[in-house]
Parts: sequence; structure tokens; C-alpha cells
Amino acid sequence: MADVSFIIVTGLSGAGKTQALRALEDLGYFCVDNLPPDLLTKFAELVAQPGGTIRRVALGMDIRGGEFFQGLQQSLDDLQGLGFPYRILFLEANDETLVRRFKETRRLHPLAPHGRVLEGIRAERERLQGLRERATRVIDTSGLHPRSLRQEIFALEGELRRLIISVVSFGFKHGLPLDADLVLDLRFLPNPVYVEHLRAYDGNHPEVERYVMGSPVARKFFRRICDLLHFLLPHYLEEGRTQLSVALGCTGGRQRSVVLANRLAAWLRRQDHAVILEHRDVTREGQVEGT
Repeated sequence: MADVSFIIVTGLSGAGKTQALRALEDLGYFCVDNLPPDLLTKFAELVAQPGGTIRRVALGMDIRGGEFFQGLQQSLDDLQGLGFPYRILFLEANDETLVRRFKETRRLHPLAPHGRVLEGIRAERERLQGLRERATRVIDTSGLHPRSLRQEIFALEGELRRLIISVVSFGFKHGLPLDADLVLDLRFLPNPVYVEHLRAYDGNHPEVERYVMGSPVARKFFRRICDLLHFLLPHYLEEGRTQLSVALGCTGGRQRSVVLANRLAAWLRRQDHAVILEHRDVTREGQVEGT
């Protein structure tokens, strides 16, 4: 068989499986969510065909599969019988946290579409007990911010040999990120908010990006940021540091900081660093002036 390894990402609904899959995708895994267990061995044989380039696969498999999910444990036995190594990453959280998350997102629990969320959570916890006992690693996400969960995944995959660099865009009017190691003030750059047709767009919009990076000052400053980090990062690694948070701020955190944060995250990834990108204030409502 080809040298292909699998991570099965499973656990309780609302515990963070989607975020875990995204983190694994950033680490180079080929990710598939909600694959029916009956297709597991066929999928493994497909990616293991001669000439294939996929070597690491992450599969999200959970109670959403309905009656198909019941066959997961047998499918895992079949996968092992074919010679494919696999690990099970099981995500869970306490009842209070899961109830709060379902209420915040207004999602229906798959086991309680017309009943109380708590009843669905408890039924799901009972159904998944056998799978939890087979898990290679169990992560309780009750107190974890999505960024912290990503860091847990990076650590699980041995990526702590590299710095985990968090790039955060923010607005000074909403306060500094509490965990920032480096803070860069972008409020001196040309502000798209004063251009009528750009006011409503955030920094992810191509026209806003072109406007901001069309400034020679912005381009020069971005090069200086890259030069600074090119100098600093090896020294941080030598010191034994594993995490670094770089915060880029403009007034409201919607335009200039978002553009530069996107650019910086892309540059760091090209340098083979593990990067977590977060736009803290980009979705805040009721702010346009001074963005």
C-alpha cells in the first residue's frame, strides 16, 4: 500500500471539528468532511493508487452521517486490515459550552431537531463513548478560543519545531489584542474610508487592497515589516520560543490592517511558517468612519 496516513476527526457536535479540519488543511492535509464510513476503505484505496501525491488525509466523520455513522468502527477495522495507519482525534466540550455554542449559532442539534439541545448533546455523548475510548487523542475545547484549538492541532502534528505565528488585524478604537507580542500601527497609511466607492468595503475586497498597496509608503512599509521578521524569527526560534503574535492595527480594523495582515500571512506561509490569520474587528457593525 502507498504510504498514506489518516486522521479521523470526530467528536461531539459543536466541539470544533470544522476548525480542527481547517487547521489540518493548513498543515498540508487533504481534508474531506462528512464522508460516509462505508466509503472509507474505497477512498483509502483511491488515494493510495500508484502515482498519487496525497500522503496525509484528514476525514471529518460524525453523527451527521445518520445511520451510516453506525458503521464507522467496522470501517476503521477494515482500514487497519488493509494496512493503512490511522489516528482518531476526538473533540469534546462540557454541556454548558456546547449549549451556549448552539444557541449562539442558532443551529439545530442533529439528535434533537425538535427537542432540547441538551437532550441531543447527552444522547450524542452516549453514542460516541465507544469511539472516544478508541481515540488517539481527546481534546476538550470548552475553554479554547478557535485560535488556541489551532495551536493544539499544530502541536499535535509536531509543528512546534516551527514558530506558530498569529497575524491579527485589529482596530485601535476597539483596544489592543491582549496577547500581541509585536504591534504595528498602520494609521499613517492612506485611508480608503475617504474614497466614496470604497467606504463600504473591508480589506478583503480587491479594490481596497489595490488602493492601500498602491501607495509607495504602504509597499515600502510592508517590505520593512518582512525584513524585520526575517531578522527576528530565527532568533526567536533559537531562544526556544514556539508562538508569536503580530498585531497590525488601523483605526477601525476593517481596511488597512486587514490588507496588510493578509499580505503578511501569505508572505510568512511562503517562508514555510505555520500561520494563523485572524481579522478581529472586520465584522464589527456600525463602523465606517476612520476605518
